[in-house]
Parts: sequence; structure tokens; C-alpha cells
Amino acid sequence: MNKNNLTRRDFLIKSASLMTVVYIIPDLVSKTEAKPLDEKVSSKTKWAMNIDVDKCTKGCTACVEACIEENGLYGMDRPETDSQWIRKLTLKDIKTEKIVELPMLCQHCENPPCCDVCPTGASFRREDGIVMVNQHTCIGCRYCMMACPFKARSFVHENLTEQLTSAPRGKGCVESCNFCANRIDHGSDMTACEEACQKEGHKAITFGDLSNPKSRVNESLASKPSRRLRSDLKLKQRVTYSGI
Repeated sequence: MNKNNLTRRDFLIKSASLMTVVYIIPDLVSKTEAKPLDEKVSSKTKWAMNIDVDKCTKGCTACVEACIEENGLYGMDRPETDSQWIRKLTLKDIKTEKIVELPMLCQHCENPPCCDVCPTGASFRREDGIVMVNQHTCIGCRYCMMACPFKARSFVHENLTEQLTSAPRGKGCVESCNFCANRIDHGSDMTACEEACQKEGHKAITFGDLSNPKSRVNESLASKPSRRLRSDLKLKQRVTYSGI
């Protein structure tokens, strides 16, 4: 009897020791890997983007290609199903007949209708203004796609065989531009589309923190009048356009 009790006691002691190791090691690893992300998202930062359509060149798709590369938006090579977080549109002013090309992406509204209609809370707006989709809670109902007046969201129809760890996706989920949140959360202040636009020499896209008077986006807004698309909807988008 004593031998059995001792064995049981030893077993419990050893099990407790193993449990301690199991819980401590992942904690140390996660803290090490999470160090660049230790600063919480705050409303003190207000991410925004301004796009000067006069600088946007016809036929240039550098921003689109950069977005695909950054987020691994590789599907079945079928435009009707492939996700497009940013796309080029051609607009014509019926009064002046001026024709412009502009990149269309999630407008990151301060009053986002996609979040209002989402039944699970998968569509949400961060404190810093970035509108995102939680793919773990998205049920694929696509209410947000119907609610978005800018058609800025895509539904993942295809099987996903190659994904980036920095931009996980999910079949049956809705997704859209997230202002390169992974980059931003790791300390960058430049999206992939802005970087590509600058490399092409166009500098049509500027991104930055509205709370920082010296940010690129504020300098762009100060240099030329800008406007929001469909301002009548009072969505207060964080993406603005100059030259229209």
C-alpha cells in the first residue's frame, strides 16, 4: 500500500513538473517573438491614405501587383473569384469630361457599414482606424459585401494551397485591404501599394498618421485639396482623393 501511494505521489509530482515546463516554455517564446508588437493599438494613431489621381498613371498596376504579392492573393486565375484588395477604376466627370484612373480599396470608414451589418462581429474597426475581418469568426454571409458602397470586399471561393504566415486567409471568408496591418504592427509606416507607387516614381499614394503633423499623408493633404468618395453617406473614410 505504501509503495503504491509513493508511486502515485511521485507520478503527480513528475506530472506537475512537466506541466510547468509545458506552460513556461511557450510563454517565454511568445514574449520573445511578440516583442515588436508589445505596443497596443491606440486611438492616438490615426492611419489614413490620400491618393492623387493626377499622378496615377494610366495602365500602371504597380499598386495592385504589390498588394497581391504582399498578401499572397493567389487564387485560381479567375478574375470573377480571385480576391482583389485594390483595383484600378476609370472615372469620367460628366460635367468636365475629365477622365481619371484611381486605385479603389477599402476606404477604412470611421462609420463602417460593413461592421454595422456583420452578425458575428467579424468585421471590426481598430482603435487606430484600420477596418479588418476576423477570419476565425467570419461565417461567409457576405452581408458586409452588400453593405459596402465601394465594393471593396472579396469573398474567397477557391481552395487556398499557398498562404503567407504574415497574411493568413480562409476559404469561405470575406477579406479586404487592411492597410498592410502586419507591416504597420511591426513598426512600418508605409503600405505595400505606397512603396510600389513610389518606386515607379509616381508618388500618387501617400500613407501615414493623421496625428503626426509631419507625416507624408498630412503633407499631401496640405499640398492639394482632397475629398472623400460619396461624402453624402457620411462614412468619414480615412481614404481621400485629390484631383477629382
